[in-house]
Amino acid sequence: MKYKAIIADDEKGALNSLQSMLQNYCPQLEVVATANSVDSAYDEIEKHQPNIVFLDIEMGKNTAFDLLEKIKNTSFDIIFTTAYDHYAIKAIRFSALDYLLKPIDPDELKESVQKFILKKHDENLINSKLKTLLGNLNQENKNKKIAISDSDGLVFLNVNEIVRCHSDGSYTTIYLFDGKKMVVSKPIGEYEELLNEENFFRVHRSHLINLNHIKKYIKGEGGYVLMADGAEVEISRRKKNEFVEIMLNKK
Repeated sequence: MKYKAIIADDEKGALNSLQSMLQNYCPQLEVVATANSVDSAYDEIEKHQPNIVFLDIEMGKNTAFDLLEKIKNTSFDIIFTTAYDHYAIKAIRFSALDYLLKPIDPDELKESVQKFILKKHDENLINSKLKTLLGNLNQENKNKKIAISDSDGLVFLNVNEIVRCHSDGSYTTIYLFDGKKMVVSKPIGEYEELLNEENFFRVHRSHLINLNHIKKYIKGEGGYVLMADGAEVEISRRKKNEFVEIMLNKK
């Protein structure tokens, strides 16, 4: 089966390079159109109804997100592309969407395309991911969401519902404010990287906590914190000073 692909990028060199790589390394895809602006990308998507779009984050004065706002119902998968570690990359990862950094590495491209081919293409799920992404990019939205994988697919959680994350090797248990928990097959370091700017702190190699859900700090060699879900979480000695300083300066 051939999948219809569109490339949207305002840099001609980057566009031509990606088109060439897709032809050489990803024969499952057929590039049916290219675009160099948000408006032309919209027109080509409406015309060709692609299965996947490679979408540059910044195109002239507009962004990929301006394009997504125009599309009422998205039936295609998206792989974002960007020339640098863009401010939106974390929002894209929060939403469980894929991206590639330029210059695009052929092996990373093949891996992304293979993931696209193997996954179940659920239109409702695609739109849920994009709704989460656009909501997280909205500076007025205080209820940022994160997509968490479970056995059925993805669960979209409000970040402020997460009390703590506990590591068990390559698995992480996420404890929620309502008493529920989720076990996910990702190491805690991935969540530390994603949540470090959302008022979370790694107090111990096995624990990442939401500072908004601390009820009490009990002093000691390292001390421990009493969390909103009743858990007592140890603070490692090497993290104690940093933790205390953050809490003293917390507004």
